[in-house]
Amino acid sequence: MPPVFAHGRLRLYLLKLLDEAPRHGYEVIRLLEERFQGLYAPSAGTVYPRLAKLEAEGLVTYATEGGRKVYSITEAGRAELADRSGELADLELEIRDSVTELAAEIRDDVRGAAGDLRREMRAAASASATRVDDESWKTIKEEMSKARQEWKEQARRAKDESRRAREEAQAARRQAKEAQERAREEVQRIAGQLQEQFAKSGGVLGSLAGAWLGGAPSAATATAPPADTDWADDLKPTGDPARDLDRMLDRFRDDIRDAARDHGVSAAQLAEARVHLAAAAARLTGTLHGPN
Repeated sequence: MPPVFAHGRLRLYLLKLLDEAPRHGYEVIRLLEERFQGLYAPSAGTVYPRLAKLEAEGLVTYATEGGRKVYSITEAGRAELADRSGELADLELEIRDSVTELAAEIRDDVRGAAGDLRREMRAAASASATRVDDESWKTIKEEMSKARQEWKEQARRAKDESRRAREEAQAARRQAKEAQERAREEVQRIAGQLQEQFAKSGGVLGSLAGAWLGGAPSAATATAPPADTDWADDLKPTGDPARDLDRMLDRFRDDIRDAARDHGVSAAQLAEARVHLAAAAARLTGTLHGPN
């Protein structure tokens, strides 16, 4: 039988389970068994070393509760899940395919075992036909009937599991397609907002487009004065203009990062910030291109 998880796939799926909720190792094993409908369950020797490795890599952490380690995903773990979202969707499909293959193998094993049992019972009945009485023969037939019923039940369950696996695989494909459509719509929406911002800003952004593409700034951009001459006036001059400019740029960067950390950044704010940064870059570049 081929391996249920390809190389590195179990590691990714453990991150997915811990992203759903914090869990201890035994719960992770039980959930994996449920996802495979009881057809596969990893051993503790497979799961616990991988959890320990994820913890060493900083992707998960744990707290001790009732003598057990309860593992939780970290922000680094969530970042890896986000980076591998497409691979995770493929993994869900692979799991459903694995369930189908395991069900088929079990069905074949049951069919073979039932056939072997029938042959053995017929051989035994033939060898002892002259010695068994009517009651013994009745018992043999009952055992054969019971074996046939068990085989039919196993075959029915395997068929149901295969059907469920196909349905779940189709649902996963639909969900992946819907996610792609939503992502495409979000990109189009943000692009539309940026276009609207550019349209509202008029000629200023026209000159900025040239600056972003490496063109020369317009005369209006090059000669525009700074908005606040008192900003960063606590930075004492060093006598080296290039060094003083670096210090002001550092102060500017720190102020913006502090504001973003304290208040957060939305997609709309990011788009607006890009416009403002482009304007500042164009104006400063124009100033530095002028005569010293």
